[in-house]
Amino acid sequence: MDTKTFLITGAGSGFGREVALRLAASGDHRVIAGVEIVAQIQGLREEARARGLQLQVEKLDVTDEADRQRARHWDVDVLLNNAGIAEGGSSLDIPADNLRRQFEVNVFGPLLLSQIVARRMMARRSGRIVFMSSVAGLTVDPFTGAYSGSKHAVEAFAEALRSELAEFGVEVATVNPGPFLTGFNDRMFETWRHWQDDPAQRVFNYEKLAFPHRQYDPEPVFETTLQVLLASDPPGRSVIPAALVDQVRKQQTESWTRKVSEGLGEQPELVRAAYELTPETPAEK
Repeated sequence: MDTKTFLITGAGSGFGREVALRLAASGDHRVIAGVEIVAQIQGLREEARARGLQLQVEKLDVTDEADRQRARHWDVDVLLNNAGIAEGGSSLDIPADNLRRQFEVNVFGPLLLSQIVARRMMARRSGRIVFMSSVAGLTVDPFTGAYSGSKHAVEAFAEALRSELAEFGVEVATVNPGPFLTGFNDRMFETWRHWQDDPAQRVFNYEKLAFPHRQYDPEPVFETTLQVLLASDPPGRSVIPAALVDQVRKQQTESWTRKVSEGLGEQPELVRAAYELTPETPAEK
């Protein structure tokens, strides 16, 4: 692969941080790691130096128009829209401001950044835009409606962009991780602690709930994401781990066949799991 410029958003932590560092180690590429706040810059630069890597670290809050406009000058070949947050809780309880923030960070910010970056790609008739989506963009669990809704929206925009950019030679792909043990999912189930609402009016007691899935080691996400960024012709969608593909298809199919009365008066399995599991429960090996 020729030397290219990669832009990774949300590189201050989680998947984005490690992917940016490994990408910088993968070859003679220019890697721009975008972080949300200035305070994250120094730590990432020091980590890159400790690994002997060249990494350009920039403040890039995807919800900030001034930050997004700076990307006009970077001539990006491959964009990984990785920045994201997760707001946990029932769709009945999450305050309006938190719902809006969920979509500002996960949907509108990445799409508006893609609008800027895509124009230079279209002009040279090459480029790749990758969205860090989620299995939650294809299915939905209880207490993840806001997050899943934002990732479903990401899937819709990605699919539209695939068609709209095809004639200009610009590729679009999604990466769809399942439940991985990075802390992201467990912190999603703690966001209620900062809600500006009346706790007495909540339908659910969130002190008793946790993320309703066992979680995997994140190594496969790093490896797969790098393949999607670097390979000459990667899959348009990568569900990780592959073992979840059949489960995703099963849930999608069931949504077409179930009756509205199905399960009424009963506690669904995943709601029960949210009460029974403890945070950071690893998947069985």
